[in-house]
Amino acid sequence: MHAPSRRIRYAVVGAGNIAQAAVMPAFDHTDKNSSLVAVISSDPDKRAALVKRYKLELEGGYLEFESVLDRGRIDAVYIATPTSLHKEFTLRAAALGVHVLCEKPLAPSVADAREMEEACKDRAVKLMVAYRLHFEEATLKALDIARSGELGELRLFESFLSRDRSYYLRADEGPGGSAALELGVYCINAARNLFGVEPYSVYAAALEVHGADDTTTAILRFPGGPIAQFCVSNSVARVSSYRIAGSRGDLRLEPAYDFSEGLTHFLTIAGESKRTAFKKHAQFATEISYFSSCILDDLTPEPSAEEAIGDLRVVEAMFESIRTGSSVELPPYRRHRWPTLTEQRHDPPIVEPSLAER
Repeated sequence: MHAPSRRIRYAVVGAGNIAQAAVMPAFDHTDKNSSLVAVISSDPDKRAALVKRYKLELEGGYLEFESVLDRGRIDAVYIATPTSLHKEFTLRAAALGVHVLCEKPLAPSVADAREMEEACKDRAVKLMVAYRLHFEEATLKALDIARSGELGELRLFESFLSRDRSYYLRADEGPGGSAALELGVYCINAARNLFGVEPYSVYAAALEVHGADDTTTAILRFPGGPIAQFCVSNSVARVSSYRIAGSRGDLRLEPAYDFSEGLTHFLTIAGESKRTAFKKHAQFATEISYFSSCILDDLTPEPSAEEAIGDLRVVEAMFESIRTGSSVELPPYRRHRWPTLTEQRHDPPIVEPSLAER
């Protein structure tokens, strides 16, 4: 299309809860290299309200996607639609040479994710997956503690992540409302990165509602002996925690996956415990600013599709295990880069706005 300006011009695609509560207000903290120019949504009332609130230049429906990107001289899109639409809008953006920052999970399947990755490569378009916790201090310091040997030999990971379906999802959303897909990726990503290896075996069981797994539990086995277990649910009181334990101690994060409040460490080594509270930061602003810097400086952004595929292959194995009632063996998978403390960034917190009509 055109050479990017000093400030990367963004269109946010989707106007649901995550777009309104987190993505769009984050641009108030990205003014050094990023500007929110347009919103694209299937809901004209939401579009009108958001244009007024954020003083946007353009808005349009999904059928007007290409027109809005062209008229707005858009450099990048932040895709915050339901997961079932991620592939469509990534391919449409890539075809125009527009860079893509896409919410997780990247796609409903590994095959879709690979197609998105290839389409972006073919057009020299940068693709980043919005694993916001890869830039968050408490999460990165947890990885540092796990890798330092302070906990001893790492053996167990457990996690619990749940939310109220009535707030986040439509009951008729079908496969897109899968707890394994929408919530499981958080737990899977945490376990993979904390252990620093890829799982080789998956077992899962689920309670289905409206044709999708509503409440799901899984057990992952990793080379060398570590085991991860987690429970995710769309219909349980809100819980967000994980714990990793080794031969000398354990580390618990609670909350562990949130963006609306600060995260907290509970570290116990040889019987001595310590609590560390981390300040709330603007996680979405941080990842947007980082992605813009990658565009401006022509760098390869992380987390990449490779990271997303590492999670999605486990989700697919969970679906197969739920269907068959048996454990599923995973083929070897190599991750070329793991997140480290060097990705840590500090941005002030944002105040969540009230939502436009839903």
